[in-house]
Amino acid sequence: MARFLLIHGAAHGAWCWRDVIPALQALGHTAQAIDLPSHGADATPLAQVTLDAYADAVLAALDSPAIVVGHSMGGFPISLAAERAPERFQRLVYLCAYTPWPGLGLAQMRKLVDEQPLMRAIRRRADGISFDFDPDLAREVFYHDCSDAVVAYALDHLCPQAFAPNETPVDLGAAYASVPRAYVVCAQDGAIPPELQRKMAARFAPGDVYEMDSSHSPFLSQPQALADLLSRIAA
Repeated sequence: MARFLLIHGAAHGAWCWRDVIPALQALGHTAQAIDLPSHGADATPLAQVTLDAYADAVLAALDSPAIVVGHSMGGFPISLAAERAPERFQRLVYLCAYTPWPGLGLAQMRKLVDEQPLMRAIRRRADGISFDFDPDLAREVFYHDCSDAVVAYALDHLCPQAFAPNETPVDLGAAYASVPRAYVVCAQDGAIPPELQRKMAARFAPGDVYEMDSSHSPFLSQPQALADLLSRIAA
């Protein structure tokens, strides 16, 4: 059986994987989720948050090789971490996630397609170094196929997101290219347009591209289906 390390996206935390972890364990796998710096229970000040710090947190959690799953923004730090220490990665799995392209930060990646559904939900905070999401738009953007109870749980746990990691390009080379990878497109995604996901996934081998008929948050709306798919990818 496989070992999974689960990495959350912007403004989220390890909490978002609460239902996927037991589902993976029931399938015989080992699964762990971490909080990136300034997320969840991690108290790192927003002013100290960088993409490098995110990648360092991923590597610190890998005491043995694992399949590392990155959701949304999480695609950038797992890529940088794999470039630095490819031997710690059995496979990268991008769950409706951004995959770094040369010279482009995550914020620039959004502009590869005309549709920008996430932008209207982003609110710049007074500190000038972070943003959060309008709770009135969060269901539509992230959780439209989740129950009211799940949406309430998520809204209660969302946190501010530092700008810096979203604006930092990642240079990837042969080390990153040596790691097997897969992409999971979420066909009902209201945050990252499926058109953009498919454009990023087009750089993957066709047999390593999968699709779920879900919102941006299948870990909350379809945790068993997601666990089953991750188990298939591991096999």
